[in-house]
Amino acid sequence: MSPFHHLLANNLVANVTNYTVWFALTFWVYLETRSVFATGMIAGVYLVLTAGLAMWFGSLVDHHRKKLVMLGSSLASLVLYAVSMAVLASAPEGAMANVSGPVLWLFIGVVMLAVIAGNPRAIALATLVTLLIPLERRDRANGLVGMVSGVGFLTTSVISGFLVAWTGMTGVLVFALVFTALAALHLAPVRVDEPRAETGGGEPRPPRRMDLAGTIATVGAVPGLFALILFTTFNNFLGGIFMALMDAYGLSLVKVQTWGLLWGLISVAFILSGIVISRTGLGRNPLRTLMIVNLIAWAVCCVFTLRSSIVLLTAGCFVWTFLGPYAEAAEQTTLQKVVPYERQGRVFGFAQAVEQAASPLTAFLIGPLAQFVFIPLMTDGAGARAIGDWFGRGPERGIALVFTLAGFVGVAATVLAFNSRYYRQVSEAYAQPAAEPEAALT
Repeated sequence: MSPFHHLLANNLVANVTNYTVWFALTFWVYLETRSVFATGMIAGVYLVLTAGLAMWFGSLVDHHRKKLVMLGSSLASLVLYAVSMAVLASAPEGAMANVSGPVLWLFIGVVMLAVIAGNPRAIALATLVTLLIPLERRDRANGLVGMVSGVGFLTTSVISGFLVAWTGMTGVLVFALVFTALAALHLAPVRVDEPRAETGGGEPRPPRRMDLAGTIATVGAVPGLFALILFTTFNNFLGGIFMALMDAYGLSLVKVQTWGLLWGLISVAFILSGIVISRTGLGRNPLRTLMIVNLIAWAVCCVFTLRSSIVLLTAGCFVWTFLGPYAEAAEQTTLQKVVPYERQGRVFGFAQAVEQAASPLTAFLIGPLAQFVFIPLMTDGAGARAIGDWFGRGPERGIALVFTLAGFVGVAATVLAFNSRYYRQVSEAYAQPAAEPEAALT
């Protein structure tokens, strides 16, 4: 098995572990507190930390061996999961059900840091695709990366639902400790040939700092690239609604075990999508593919909560999930082509930071808005009186209305982006020839 496939397998173990904790924490907090506000805050904390640390993670990837960054990521998660276990074990009885208490939020914060400590892996793997895979096969390799994420989600949703139901967060953290340690042990002997004295382009190694100004200059040197990042930022602004409300909406329709199993079924779409991309690629212009899948995804978002139906919700989420790896692979393939290898870690980190910056605002706002505005609106308010006869009434219909409105906004934004000059500029930049890093040429 090649080093790239070892890295894929290792990231699979790490993804399963961290996603299981993320899903389980959201399930568990909602079941303990029955608070949409709390789940919205969890999503917000996660996204704030992700955006705030992304640039630093990107600089770590550029200034250190990629494998070393991945190994350090596992060890950091291992330590933080151990701290989380200590906080949970020492918590006074009833403290974890108190949304206004500090113990619950201390626990959530440490768990989130443990999960986010795994984020440098994604940046490192994206740059290693550039290093290890020739240009003509990168879109297919990015499809395999998406498939690995899909397998992670498939396993995660099932494991987290049953672990929460049977053992609570104690079993979840034991699971995390064991498999994080196994990921570190597997990664240690994997050999990855990476340039040390020089970057892949033959230029001197950059200084060991984040170099925000240099990163911004690199992004600005590609016409339209800022616009691509801002487009994804807006998508994530709307996507924050999913992180804040999807579990609450699903759990209002079915039990936690059923919800976990359904996400196992839905996550098969990730695997199917990754397989298709690995076989067919993304076409001559990955950016066009990105726009098309976004248009379809937001159109589905307009209709998949029109009725309080778990079947309709599952079908909509399946389509949404199938298209996700296309969007992710298209953006990564574009950046891998137009950004110099020696700066890709920082550019990927910068893109992640900017793209995630809007999502915390959505997550922080949408929980209270859903709880105090949309749910009353569709329960016994003006919305229930105006459209309740056909849309439905009740708390879950308030959440559903948020998804429908987000879908219409997403469709409009994608149509505008598809017809913009920035789309044409990035497409033209992608069509230009680019230098290959040394390892990809061997």
